[in-house]
Amino acid sequence: MGGIRATGAAVSATLAAVGALHAVWAVTPWPLRTPEEFADTVVGAGEGVPPAASCVAVAGLLGTAAYLVGAEAGVLPAVGPRRLRRAGVRTVAGVLLARGLGGPVLFGRVSERSDRFRRLNVRYYSPLCAALGAGAAVVAGAGVGRRPQ
Repeated sequence: MGGIRATGAAVSATLAAVGALHAVWAVTPWPLRTPEEFADTVVGAGEGVPPAASCVAVAGLLGTAAYLVGAEAGVLPAVGPRRLRRAGVRTVAGVLLARGLGGPVLFGRVSERSDRFRRLNVRYYSPLCAALGAGAAVVAGAGVGRRPQ
């Protein structure tokens, strides 16, 4: 497997896994024990898990992102116009990079988020978003989907 395909496969699989976790959150705060612990750890504010519709919507967006990156990298079957897929992967890369690089600023010390969330955001959430965004950018810049199949 080439570098672009491997990068696309890793980014796509990770986005799909995170999307599946968001779908699970529509019905339960798993792997956390209580909605309050979920709010403190994952959201950083509030008293529980966000509304089910919000969790399902985010899961759908992450699933779409996973497909777009995988298709552009040539690890999933490509459907639809190539130009639209490329634009989608570029959008995925931009959103993830913005969240990854802007997260520490947006949710920094002056934020009304919990201390636990801010710590986890700097340590895990933002770096993961930045890494996934960088991987998606690599795929967008040199995806297999650009070449005739």
